Amino acid sequence: MKTNVIVGASAVGSAVASLLAERGENVRLVTRRGGGPTHPLIERIAANAADANRLSTIAEGAAALFNCANPAYDRWLIDWPPISAATLKAAERSGAVLATHATLYPYGPGSGVMTEATPLAATHPKLRLRGEMWRNALELHQAGRIRATEIRASDHIQPQSLVSLAMFRPMLAGKRVMSPVLVDVPRTWTSIRDAARLLTMVAADERAWGKAWHVPSHDPMTARELLTKFAKANGLPEPRLSVIPWSVIWAVGIFAPLIREIRTTRYQFTQPFIMDSRLARETFGMQPEPLEMALRDAAQMMRTLG
Repeated sequence: MKTNVIVGASAVGSAVASLLAERGENVRLVTRRGGGPTHPLIERIAANAADANRLSTIAEGAAALFNCANPAYDRWLIDWPPISAATLKAAERSGAVLATHATLYPYGPGSGVMTEATPLAATHPKLRLRGEMWRNALELHQAGRIRATEIRASDHIQPQSLVSLAMFRPMLAGKRVMSPVLVDVPRTWTSIRDAARLLTMVAADERAWGKAWHVPSHDPMTARELLTKFAKANGLPEPRLSVIPWSVIWAVGIFAPLIREIRTTRYQFTQPFIMDSRLARETFGMQPEPLEMALRDAAQMMRTLG
């Protein structure tokens, strides 16, 4: 029976853990507090993922090491480097395939329709960071020291994403949506379950190693269109929607670190933010789950979280 190590009980990490356990594979889920989903095949381990020695011990005998960590966005430059270094070291020592859940941020603004061949041209430190993490992993892969792959997803439909917290949650409570971002620009949206499915695929398929892959996702749509479909899928009234003026967001960001970080990624909502995922679809024969299913799942998860 395969054993897998997952770093982080983020929404994606938890989905990967549950998916692997349901397939009958052992899972060691590493978080600071030992949290995550419960299942007889999931061993929840409280450990610091930035501790390379501890993580290497946990990863002994594992077939795959999944990096699904999700540091707070305002702490990326502090928390990501040691976590990334520890996962690389653990993958090298254990021989486990390193499969990382990543983002589209390294492409940067003005990238057009993003494919896996789009240059990682971001210049802002936080956007550039995830690209540097992939370059470090790829360098070790090409040197034969590890086997590495990663998937890149756009904003997730389910928690804990911007759309679920700022838009779906008030709709479920019967309130007006006060969006912190523009809502009429087309963009790609990705289901968490599709990210989990692809991540487990690339970890187990030699064709995927040494490459990055875009998660098969739904056709681009605006946030307004997504909210309308969310309402229909869940039997809710048409969304009442207002956009918070950018001057207000900027002012609030002076005192709220997480709100301040919207400044870095605002470009993703002021111009089309579209990802092409044909390569993964054609290589692995994978299609995104039905949008209505993902939207119902998002509502159920939001209600469970409260």
